Amino acid sequence: MTAAEFWNNMADRYAARPVGDEASYEATLAVTRSYLTPSSHVLEIGCGTGSTALRLMPDVGQFHGTDFADKMIAIAAAKTSGEHVTFSVSSADAGPDGPFDMVIAFNLLHLLDDVPRTLARVSAQLKPGGVFLSKSAVLGEGAYHLARIPIAVMRLLGKAPYVKFMNRATLGQMITDAGLIIEDARQLPEGSRNRFIVARKP
Repeated sequence: MTAAEFWNNMADRYAARPVGDEASYEATLAVTRSYLTPSSHVLEIGCGTGSTALRLMPDVGQFHGTDFADKMIAIAAAKTSGEHVTFSVSSADAGPDGPFDMVIAFNLLHLLDDVPRTLARVSAQLKPGGVFLSKSAVLGEGAYHLARIPIAVMRLLGKAPYVKFMNRATLGQMITDAGLIIEDARQLPEGSRNRFIVARKP
């Protein structure tokens, strides 16, 4: 089963599932909004069914979401008719040229096979001075690495997607190697596996 097939099969259940950690999600949105202006042109890669796009829509000038799962995009597009919010099917390492004031990748990078390729594309899509916000699971450190075997078994059964086991240092290095300058890096929420990073294009 390909990654696109897995997420297309998950689309309806994903859309119906409530946010797992509402407080963490609200904190993520609050930090994101602090970097936005009413004229911001924003791209979200791996936008899923468009929930974050709808939450941030009132705070920006133009918001475009992409995902490689066409069923996810169909659900996202059906949620809004706003002209300044659009969606399209695209892989994370492709998509519109921009340039964008902000690129968002929430809960995405650890699901990609070639993270450096995607980050190089993100850097190319940003305006000089534009910001990249990401939130990624860092599963390559602490006890989280013990999940490798059960996830591998679940993948064979078609019950889990591909997962990259990165640590904080590796993730940060890949972002700086893409030519971006990290301004903020923290666990969000504190003590969790989720690494929230704000990086800016010089």
